[in-house]
Amino acid sequence: MIQKSFPISKRPFADLARELGSNEEEILKLYKRLKEEKVIRQTSAIFDTKSLGYKSSLVAFKVDEIEKAAGIINAHPGVSHNYERNNPYNLWFTIAVAPDSKLGLERTVKLLAEKADAEEFIVLPTKKMFKISVQLDVKGDRAKKETVKRAKKEPMTLEPIHFEMIKGLQKDIEPVAEPFAPIVDTLGIDYETLATEAERMKKAGLMRRFAAILYHRKAGFTANAMVVWKVPEERAEEIGETVAAYSAVSHCYLRPVYPNWPYPLFSMVHGKSKEEVEAIVGEMANEIGVEEYDYLYSTREFKKVRINYFSPAFEQWEERYA
Repeated sequence: MIQKSFPISKRPFADLARELGSNEEEILKLYKRLKEEKVIRQTSAIFDTKSLGYKSSLVAFKVDEIEKAAGIINAHPGVSHNYERNNPYNLWFTIAVAPDSKLGLERTVKLLAEKADAEEFIVLPTKKMFKISVQLDVKGDRAKKETVKRAKKEPMTLEPIHFEMIKGLQKDIEPVAEPFAPIVDTLGIDYETLATEAERMKKAGLMRRFAAILYHRKAGFTANAMVVWKVPEERAEEIGETVAAYSAVSHCYLRPVYPNWPYPLFSMVHGKSKEEVEAIVGEMANEIGVEEYDYLYSTREFKKVRINYFSPAFEQWEERYA
């Protein structure tokens, strides 16, 4: 339930309890236990980086001293994910730079490449997003299909109060009866205003959802692969929509190609085992008629966090390193 949506209200655990036929105390205990057992990673707002004015990209480095390089990359506040993967490009990370960045995205990546002694690197920004939905089907059939819904965005102008709301809503929900109390008290608003403005941000595409994300392995998804597909340009969008429809796929993007990187379509596939992942990918390959693809398995996780938007850390990093 909370992978889809966590209620923004005065007593959200009481709201969940009513839906589950339980009581607030029991749901709070359960939530606390799942946090302690590292099943639930974080519950907070999931904002759309681009819609907030940030520029972002997936980047791949080819490095020798991977731990040293990972430490340098992780120090940037806009790096949310950083993994070692089984490929000659062995370090893969996502990075965002703030709207007021003096360096910009490309110069930031070049600076990181220099500091990390990268032999080569490729910058892979999103050309088209087909799906981003980290909602693991913990009891269903990973090979099933689903319709990817895209709601029409309603324009919204952010005012000072919204920036403060964003700072508060991106913090992790603690197992307490009134977790949103610090936000409403600090901003001097009521819970109805908080919920209404959060809903406006969702309709505007600024916030994807307010929800929980899981530690995949603790939730039973012990295998995942970034599967990259060599697809013809004229069929790329059609194939992307087909791949995104699989419930085992959490992310699906179209990215640029280079002479040394011929794979424009990226899909993140999750399963209970490596065999399950590869069986699903085989089914996809048959359906879309693509024979050239590769598995990029993560062998180490160096960083996985939510970006702290509108934080002074971005400006501080640039002042320090640039």
